[in-house]
Amino acid sequence: MRKTALTMEQSLALAAYCSNAPIAGAMPLDRLRFVVADVETTGLNPFSDQLISIGAVEIVEGRIRLDTGFAVVFRQPQASANANILVHGIDGTTQLCGMEPAAATLQFLEYIRNAPLVGFHSDFDRLMIDRAAKRAVGVAPFNPWLDLAFLAPATMPGPERKLPLGFDEWMDRLGIVNHARHNALADALAAAQLLQVVLASAKSHGITTLSGLIRLEQDQRWLRHH
Repeated sequence: MRKTALTMEQSLALAAYCSNAPIAGAMPLDRLRFVVADVETTGLNPFSDQLISIGAVEIVEGRIRLDTGFAVVFRQPQASANANILVHGIDGTTQLCGMEPAAATLQFLEYIRNAPLVGFHSDFDRLMIDRAAKRAVGVAPFNPWLDLAFLAPATMPGPERKLPLGFDEWMDRLGIVNHARHNALADALAAAQLLQVVLASAKSHGITTLSGLIRLEQDQRWLRHH
């Protein structure tokens, strides 16, 4: 990993992010700010492929903020293969003219602050963002991550509770419309709507705090793998 060289302004921005206090586990879910994030990449290997873009949407006190979405394209040393471009739609010129990685990373860190991060199969998003951030600014986000792939079936009534459904299957079952699949911001918005359903269902199960939601996800991970 190369040594990170930041400007004074970038160093101050990084310090501002690192000064954010972690959110207490006892914080009620209906008072929290969540950030739902999604990434587009050069491939599906989180240890060798590169991060191309991040899209994110915030949920504040249970409501999606449609006026504050986040999207950034990371400048690539070379454009990804045509087959990859057909998936996410970010053309070669856009990739080559994207934002310098340190600046893009710092914009993302400024946006998320100390909010819990949420994704669908979020381990992939977390690994891609962590690798890119460590390379660009020397620090990975410290925010806790939650995975809707585990939380959705754990909180839903009926047969869905035991089904490891995919993202598109959840969208179909809940009637959530995604107008630009494999666009990071559009996928984040769709996932945010799924999170709203999960939060409402969690409350009906007596789960009202961040620590309770984290514990539920951890339990579901254990059950899925045993």
